[in-house]
Amino acid sequence: MPVPWFLLSLALGRSPVVLSLERLVGPQDATHCSPGLSCRLWDSDILCLPGDIVPAPGPVLAPTHLQTELVLRCQKETDCDLCLRVAVHLAVHGHWEEPEDEEKFGGAADSGVEEPRNASLQAQVVLSFQAYPTARCVLLEVQVPAALVQFGQSVGSVVYDCFEAALGSEVRIWSYTQPRYEKELNHTQQLPDCRGLEVWNSIPSCWALPWLNVSADGDNVHLVLNVSEEQHFGLSLYWNQTGPQIITLNHTDLVPCLCIQVWPLEPDSVRTNICPFREDPRAHQNLWQAARLQLLTLQSWLLDAPCSLPAEAALCWRAPGGDPCQPLVPPLSWENVTVDKVLEFPLLKGHPNLCVQQVNSSEKLQLQECLWADSLGPLKDDVLLLETRGPQDNRSLCALEPSGCTSLPSKASTRAARLGEYLLQDLQSGQCLQLWDDDLGALWACPMDKYIHKRWALVWLACLLFAAALSLILLLKKDHAKGWLRLLKQDVRSGAAARGRAALLLYSADDSGFERLVGALASALCQLPLRVAVDLWSRRELSAQGPVAWFHAQRRQTLQEGGVVVLLFSPGAVALCSEWLQDGVSGPGAHGPHDAFRASLSCVLPDFLQGRAPGSYVGACFDRLLHPDAVPALFRTVPVFTLPSQLPDFLGALQQPRAPRSGRLQERAEQVSRALQPALDSYFHPPGTPAPGRGVGPGAGPGAGDGT
Repeated sequence: MPVPWFLLSLALGRSPVVLSLERLVGPQDATHCSPGLSCRLWDSDILCLPGDIVPAPGPVLAPTHLQTELVLRCQKETDCDLCLRVAVHLAVHGHWEEPEDEEKFGGAADSGVEEPRNASLQAQVVLSFQAYPTARCVLLEVQVPAALVQFGQSVGSVVYDCFEAALGSEVRIWSYTQPRYEKELNHTQQLPDCRGLEVWNSIPSCWALPWLNVSADGDNVHLVLNVSEEQHFGLSLYWNQTGPQIITLNHTDLVPCLCIQVWPLEPDSVRTNICPFREDPRAHQNLWQAARLQLLTLQSWLLDAPCSLPAEAALCWRAPGGDPCQPLVPPLSWENVTVDKVLEFPLLKGHPNLCVQQVNSSEKLQLQECLWADSLGPLKDDVLLLETRGPQDNRSLCALEPSGCTSLPSKASTRAARLGEYLLQDLQSGQCLQLWDDDLGALWACPMDKYIHKRWALVWLACLLFAAALSLILLLKKDHAKGWLRLLKQDVRSGAAARGRAALLLYSADDSGFERLVGALASALCQLPLRVAVDLWSRRELSAQGPVAWFHAQRRQTLQEGGVVVLLFSPGAVALCSEWLQDGVSGPGAHGPHDAFRASLSCVLPDFLQGRAPGSYVGACFDRLLHPDAVPALFRTVPVFTLPSQLPDFLGALQQPRAPRSGRLQERAEQVSRALQPALDSYFHPPGTPAPGRGVGPGAGPGAGDGT
């Protein structure tokens, strides 16, 4: 595909303003002033010491305005430097004090007092320049004849030629008198680069400008440097916001903040900078594809992207079933987003159905992620209630649905309207989770599972009544009863298989990053015919029952249903297992109160020691985090798989023991791997920080995951 947006020659030649400059001949600084004034430039620079403001003894000359102009200072026709001319406009400030004798007796002042009033005024005007990496101060002496001295009136200007500065630099100028009677004037001047000058061929440091051209060949980009054989040159490609760095110019790497820098290899040469991809749509598309949203805490998140993005973000609610994510604006509002700046959510609680959607300045949706799904589990069939509060303690409620927000109570035919009374009862009894609260309203998430279970309970009751009636009929015909019972037994077995095998996931809470990785694995396994239980999704029950009681109940239920217990080994888990095998107990307080893996060892170890583990337990660990050989030998009596490299075998071990090997096993393994990959990338390569979990515990290290 041709790429018509790489024409750097246009970017090099295009400039909003092209300046044609006056030329000054000779290296010496000079000064001149308005007619009637006399001025002189001191032979050498002075120290830049403004000093404190002192009271004026009478009328004084003071700078009132600074005016700048760009000129060229040339040694010869093709050897010039950019120079800044400064004009300082002066005025008479202050007044004469009336003599006390004249004020007291009304008499005229004597001739000794009149003489200073008719005298000329003199001033020493300082010009201070700062332009990285140079700074200097010059002193101008100005004299104004008595005929031009009029209080509060401008007397003219004095012009300084000139201050040399680098192309593209920023020059800051101050002006004040010595001694200083008033606050100094200041002015900032941004100098143009080579592209903004008509006389670039007269400045040696600009001679590199016409060398560079860019051409496109399909998706490949060619940088063409048209230089003579004897000319030396340097070229650098760099990210504009992170400083110079050499990169490979690939079409997928092009983003708006990618700039090019070129310069001749001569002493003190000026480098020409161009950023040709700022407005390119393909570069902006690459930028959004590289952008990622990261959840830091329950209420804070940030946008990670190579360049700054003019964008806004808002929360939205995503219901199961593939419906679009519905923005929660209002009652919440859009927020401006800054790359790599931590932003706060106005939330009280997190929810897996809450997502962040990002839009650019043209109101086009570019990015959408459900940040809480990894830690809180898959999407839930909950209804979001929007509470609006008005004056005099009035409030109204509506349920957010794909068709809009349905008022409660309502006679509409939507699902929320039919269950409106039950939802209001749940809200009043505290069964709904409050996500946000404000003076103007609130957001509540109300579970719908129990109502769906009630509906299915009625269906099952009808089916049981039908089955009972059918059994009575079959009892009258014994010969046919056995055949019907066999069919009924097959139906029950197939129904249990469709429900999916139960899987209890146990792990050691090494750190928050590993917990997010476990949450991502559990969410991915839920997309398969598996019923996954993990303590991350049962914090309330875990706190109420205690870790030991919670695990014992989950393990008993899982094994009674023919399920499987998955031991997810990490460096922390291996350390705990080794400690239990050596001492039989573990020191208190080593892990958090919700660490079910620590609590489960007292129940898991007897199953392994007595040989009951095979068939009911499997082990797993993540590539690059732990080598399978680091798992204690007792636990290797059951299969131990490395993820994601052995995902097909791992998923096969999680199937029903007598279930046939599905032809879709490889497809499901790829589905789980795709869902798990973002969490793995975030864990092992977090931006700007070393990967967590490395080098902790036995078997960890750079080569820990090389073998499988």
